[in-house]
Amino acid sequence: MTSEITLFVNPTAGRGRGARAAQPAASALRDAGFSVRTVLGEDADDALRRAREAVAAGTGALIAVGGDGLMSLALQAVAGTSTPLGVVAVGTGNDFARALGLPIRDPAAAGALAARALKEGGHRGIDLGRAGERWFGTVLASGFDSRVNDRGNRMRFVGGRFKYDLAILAELAAFKPIPYRIRLDGGEAREIQATLIAVGNGTTYGGGMRICAEAEMDDGLFDVTVVGECSRATLLKVFPKVYQGTHLSHPAVTVHRVSSIELAAAGVTAYADGEPLGALPLMATCVPGAVQVLAGRGAEGL
Repeated sequence: MTSEITLFVNPTAGRGRGARAAQPAASALRDAGFSVRTVLGEDADDALRRAREAVAAGTGALIAVGGDGLMSLALQAVAGTSTPLGVVAVGTGNDFARALGLPIRDPAAAGALAARALKEGGHRGIDLGRAGERWFGTVLASGFDSRVNDRGNRMRFVGGRFKYDLAILAELAAFKPIPYRIRLDGGEAREIQATLIAVGNGTTYGGGMRICAEAEMDDGLFDVTVVGECSRATLLKVFPKVYQGTHLSHPAVTVHRVSSIELAAAGVTAYADGEPLGALPLMATCVPGAVQVLAGRGAEGL
């Protein structure tokens, strides 16, 4: 293993926390004897190009410093390679780190954990979802939740969970069930009316909403949460339960465990890891062990 580690930094994550977090994370890695190189980008495409170049050059690890948006970019660079991914979660949602039981908004602790994992072999192989050329680590959202995500991303005056609560209320005004066509594991296509369909490799999205509360990141399967056709009043009762994961017991909710899913619906944009993925239709596949994460021996699942 090379002693040179690459910090992949989003300086604007979490309203500037990314830039501030890079130094304590780098210090923790240097204190452990690693040489640290920092990668920034002029924009997302440039940042991803630089991250891929670091991986191709044989960096000992790619340590992503930022929020779920940067984690998504980092996954595109390391998925399917032997380069481990470290996570310094300092963004708004931090759902990828949350699903793995990693430190959140504590860059020194996250950097120290990554350093220990590199020295002690604390790598955790996890699954990733793949839709077309895009990899995702947490949840692919489609329907009411993706529309909430779209509206939430346009809200610049609030942050965190409160932003999504406001976006939910705003989207309820225009709410109506969506006609979907779905195919699970290559089986028979079905036409259903649903409020949303969330494809979970991880458990949460939107900064801790446990939409796929029982998903496991190393079982080779998605947890597909389908919230069926329901009224605004029912949705208002069900959605707050998402924060505890207790919505799964509601009669309007069903969960399917599958290795692949095809989704089609008119006028619906999918989001993956909180980032726009594109309009339906799409096919998503769970790829077992697609990335090695520096999780440490005390982290969840090890």
